[in-house]
Amino acid sequence: MQNIDAPRPVRPGEEIDLGSLEPYLRAHLPATEGAMSCAQFHGGHANLTYLIEFGEAEYVLRRPPFGKIAPGAHDMKREYRVLSKLYKHFPRAPRAFHLCEDETIIGSKFVVTERRHGVVLRGKIAPCFVDLPNVEQRLTEALVNMTADLHRVDVAAADLSDLGNPDGFAQRQVAGWTKRWQLSKTKEVPTMDKLAEILARDIPQPQAVSLVHNDIKFDNCQFQPDNPDEITALFDWDMTTTGDPLMDFGALLGYWPDAHLKQYDLGIVIKGDFPDKDFVKQKYAEKTGFDLSRIGWYEAFAYFKIAVIGQQLYQRFTLGSSTDERMKKFAFAAELFSKIALGKLRG
Repeated sequence: MQNIDAPRPVRPGEEIDLGSLEPYLRAHLPATEGAMSCAQFHGGHANLTYLIEFGEAEYVLRRPPFGKIAPGAHDMKREYRVLSKLYKHFPRAPRAFHLCEDETIIGSKFVVTERRHGVVLRGKIAPCFVDLPNVEQRLTEALVNMTADLHRVDVAAADLSDLGNPDGFAQRQVAGWTKRWQLSKTKEVPTMDKLAEILARDIPQPQAVSLVHNDIKFDNCQFQPDNPDEITALFDWDMTTTGDPLMDFGALLGYWPDAHLKQYDLGIVIKGDFPDKDFVKQKYAEKTGFDLSRIGWYEAFAYFKIAVIGQQLYQRFTLGSSTDERMKKFAFAAELFSKIALGKLRG
């Protein structure tokens, strides 16, 4: 199996206290025979993800990043709440085994889930896929189909109806991300303030209520090796709620490898000859029956979120809370993405 997201040694500065963690996990997990080992998945930019092994038993531990955390972000309790139930109704959701709210164990709350094996696409098509026919289109359709499947999950049957309040969901999203921008900015960016104002005054009416993952993109998915038609897992559930499914679909479009993003080396879009956004929109509309006439607003909001996330990463780096050199690239994220978003709103 070719897994370009295999675990590696833990990054300096992101170590966790194994002396405290080991007895805690042995007391709370179902299979902990054998010696414990710890490695780290280096691919993500925000939450920190570790592979914990007890002999042949494998678990994934996720915790928030070190340093100052934006209000409402990196919600391990929410991730556990979703993944402890959703795996029964949506097979791409890894099962959560345990939530630790005692921050004295490793310095933060954390969640432990099952480990899924497969291929994660980070920036490029994996070697096991490159020679397959129509691979970009097949990967695209798999991602769109999975997104539509999530949006068709019966929220009540999954016992997740109280996960959020769908009424006013988009309004709260705009307000919340605007607040995060204010808290994370290191300089004034007038286009960001203008964008926040326009988004807030012209919010579309939702067509449905669904589970909203809030961060669907290729590098949050794990594919079955040698099969680009099958996604085996979707990761990063800490922002999941209930609300307008087009917020999710807009976020997917925001990370799509189009001309706006391919020219910038930010490591957030995949390289390859992928179908354009019109193809993606057509497939999603066919699968869901949703009207996409207002999709420009949702794309613009997605770019606003990406701008804020990039700024948060850059701020953590400038404050010394992260030693990940990749964060330097996001110094100009706010200017770049706010301009792209304003273009989407102008049509």
